Amino acid sequence: MIQDILLPALIIGGLGLLFGLGLSYASKKFAVKVDERVDLVRAVLPGANCGACGETGCDAFAQAIVEGNCSALGCPVGGADMVKRISEILGIEVESEEPKTARVMCKGSIDVSKHKFDYSGIRDCTAVSKLYGGPFACAYGCAGMGDCARACPFDAIVIEDGLARIIEYKCTSCGKCLDVCPKNIIRLVPRRSEVTVTCSSLDKGGAVRKNCKVGCIGCRKCSKACPADAISYKGTLAEIDTGKCINCGKCIKVCPTNAINCFSCNSREKV
Repeated sequence: MIQDILLPALIIGGLGLLFGLGLSYASKKFAVKVDERVDLVRAVLPGANCGACGETGCDAFAQAIVEGNCSALGCPVGGADMVKRISEILGIEVESEEPKTARVMCKGSIDVSKHKFDYSGIRDCTAVSKLYGGPFACAYGCAGMGDCARACPFDAIVIEDGLARIIEYKCTSCGKCLDVCPKNIIRLVPRRSEVTVTCSSLDKGGAVRKNCKVGCIGCRKCSKACPADAISYKGTLAEIDTGKCINCGKCIKVCPTNAINCFSCNSREKV
């Protein structure tokens, strides 16, 4: 009776021991080595999981950094301090990229822009832009339907009076707003660049003045006033070279339509 119980127990115990030894060997033989630096880099990343780096999230981005497939500069959220800490972990030197912010190159809100028609359709910038260029007379201006605000993972964009506005202290320069804007009027500029031409119209001065009170009319007064020779023209549209601009503000003072603005004076302090 005891033998009938003992023998099966020994057999089962022996098989369990054999399988255990086999699994132990297999776990060591086929183990996937994990670089401990991945966890260290992941701990430094901001954890936004916004996808702006091109990876599926911070975990995948940390793995890609350690494997050398991308640079820490690919994260627009972390900033210079994050890049420095990751460089120390990896034992390499990475130069920090100049901080940037997104800006809407349009100031044509409802109260200053001429309307062609009233629109009551879906709130989608691409859809409304395909309808005769949108309800505003200026075909280059902000559609104001909020695609950029919905795309921003950091709540850095608001729509006011039919115009998108960037809350610069929240902006991480991830570029998602640029991708969804059908008018291509949102651009990344250096944060140190305070003076910006907030107009994108390529129409001639007369047409611009007719369509929008605050558009650039190509009068050339700004370029004549600029002591740094930082202003050129794309057709009749003034453009500021951020590498040359010294933020003196002289162009702002002479602009007859207020198409040039100081963002350190206005946007950054307005929430």
